Amino acid sequence: MDVPVVNRVAQSDIVVFNLEELWDGKPVEVFDIAPYLLEGLVLVEKDFRQAMKEMDGSAFADKHVAVTCTTDAIVPTWAYMLVASKLHGVAASVTLGTPEDVLREHFARALEHVDWETYRDRPVVIKGCGSPVVPHSAYVLATQKLQQVARKIMYGEPCSAVPIWRRPAEKNKSTSVQKVRPVRPPK
Repeated sequence: MDVPVVNRVAQSDIVVFNLEELWDGKPVEVFDIAPYLLEGLVLVEKDFRQAMKEMDGSAFADKHVAVTCTTDAIVPTWAYMLVASKLHGVAASVTLGTPEDVLREHFARALEHVDWETYRDRPVVIKGCGSPVVPHSAYVLATQKLQQVARKIMYGEPCSAVPIWRRPAEKNKSTSVQKVRPVRPPK
């Protein structure tokens, strides 16, 4: 006797939320300020401004840029701002920090634009298989956003998901009976 194989996952109302789909696939490039400093340590304003004016930003076209300084130089805030202004309209994004900071900021911005109502009252699996591009912070932020709308949150794949959170069951107020203790006057 042949027993038909039933794919219960496909028949369920589980929705998969794939964070990796929020990544645009553009490369991440580092812009290091150190080579523009005198001996890698001192920022000479006139020289730095001239170097930024002459810099060809096309090497950063349509890339996510992590602006950093790899030496122990004290770099004034305006220098980072000047680099950002030079790359505005050229780079896909500009972030102060490391490539990891670029990813963290990209996913934080992308998660702000998700239509969370799609997940209202649904069980949701946040897909996760150790993606090299999705930072842990994106999973945490997605969990916080989904807790506002989803019925249940899981992690992994629908066929073998790890339960993370479930909305508490609402108590039916009309059927609950409360015991009332008589109030005794003080002696």
